[in-house]
Amino acid sequence: MKAQQKKTQQEHTQNEQKVGSEMNKRLSALLVASMIGLIIVAIGLGFLIGLDNPIPWLLLVVLILTPILYRRLNQKPSVVWKDEYSVGVKVLDNDHKKLISLLNQFKTAYDYYTETEFERQALEELVAYTKFHFEREEKYMAETGYPDLENHKRQHLTMISQVESFVEKYKREGHDSLNEVSDFLTHWLLNHINGTDKQYSKHLNQNGIH
Repeated sequence: MKAQQKKTQQEHTQNEQKVGSEMNKRLSALLVASMIGLIIVAIGLGFLIGLDNPIPWLLLVVLILTPILYRRLNQKPSVVWKDEYSVGVKVLDNDHKKLISLLNQFKTAYDYYTETEFERQALEELVAYTKFHFEREEKYMAETGYPDLENHKRQHLTMISQVESFVEKYKREGHDSLNEVSDFLTHWLLNHINGTDKQYSKHLNQNGIH
């Protein structure tokens, strides 16, 4: 009973943090929009005084840089491939690199508020390639008699199930739900590569897969 209450409390706290994060993001965007509006007004008034006035020209530069800086400050850091992520199998390493590339593409679509079509396409490409990669991994493990294959497959199924639930949530709620997807995929992918996937490296290498 206590464990269930603790779990419920943790979920409630996590939900509050997510809501707070989204509210802060919206408030920040509103403040930036207000600042841009004020700068535009100031530029207009400055040019009324005279085109030789340097202040409106400086404000024009600030106006151009403001949205760029805002996006850079608010975008999630890209995931960078490191040699330590290698599982010792070239094909699977290339798959992992491709997944990281697609993940970064998805992050960019989210961070820069691209059109819904680009967000949806980036998410679908990432999910589709993840499924393809899992099938390739499982094929190699099955062909070489990997002893922990069933456990690995269960982890894959759990991950796919979770991602598909996020996709359905995105269809219902749109852009605001993507932050959760991005965080989950980043955490899961890196932990899976550096944890579970590293466990099959030696077995596959010993069976001629490099």
